[in-house]
Amino acid sequence: MRKKLLIAAPFVLLVLLAGAVALWQVSNSRSFQFFGRIVPRVDTSEKVVALTFDDGPTKSGTDEILKALDEMNVQATFFVTGAELERNMDEGRKIVAAGHELGNHSYSHARMILVSPSFVRQEIEKTDRLIRETGYGGEINFRPPFGKKLLALPYYLSETGRTTVTWDVEPDSKPEIAGDSGRIIEETRAGVRPGSIILLHAMYPSRRQSLKAVRGIIESLRREDYRFVTVSELLAAAN
Repeated sequence: MRKKLLIAAPFVLLVLLAGAVALWQVSNSRSFQFFGRIVPRVDTSEKVVALTFDDGPTKSGTDEILKALDEMNVQATFFVTGAELERNMDEGRKIVAAGHELGNHSYSHARMILVSPSFVRQEIEKTDRLIRETGYGGEINFRPPFGKKLLALPYYLSETGRTTVTWDVEPDSKPEIAGDSGRIIEETRAGVRPGSIILLHAMYPSRRQSLKAVRGIIESLRREDYRFVTVSELLAAAN
């Protein structure tokens, strides 16, 4: 019996490791989760895209992003964290007053892997309540921090009728691109296709190049006849 166990042990270990790798890949996937609806982009032939911003709102970044969007006459979607919205409620209200969409990016921006259902519920519901305090009355979609989601998070989102919104274009997530606004613009232009969801991080001083790229991204895509819509509008168009 001992000999059989010794022979079987490597195979059991191999199966466990393969399972762990598979779960890790699922947790990182932009287009698959075990429960509910996940959208990295929509399938359409119409040249429409959604420009989205993660994190914040912050006092240092909100006004500048809103100014750029106003000058370019573009409506965007802001996936805000509850903790920063709680500290900067006036900034959140500015986003809503300017006609933009708010999404839920959790309260603490924790990775949603190996977390309890109660933790997921608290992170989502608390942030939803704060979003409503800004005066925003539209649909609240959810974006997982770092794109990580596994079991408890997608199950709760599915049970409560929420859509998981990820992205298919993320130019400033690459270190070799993030430090150059010109490269961010070009990376976005090269990666976009009809129905794309573009992710940018522009709320913090460390992300000045992303902020500088906003106008250029819009101008570049408009030259190719793209139109900008909010995430909810994009989802509605797909439906």
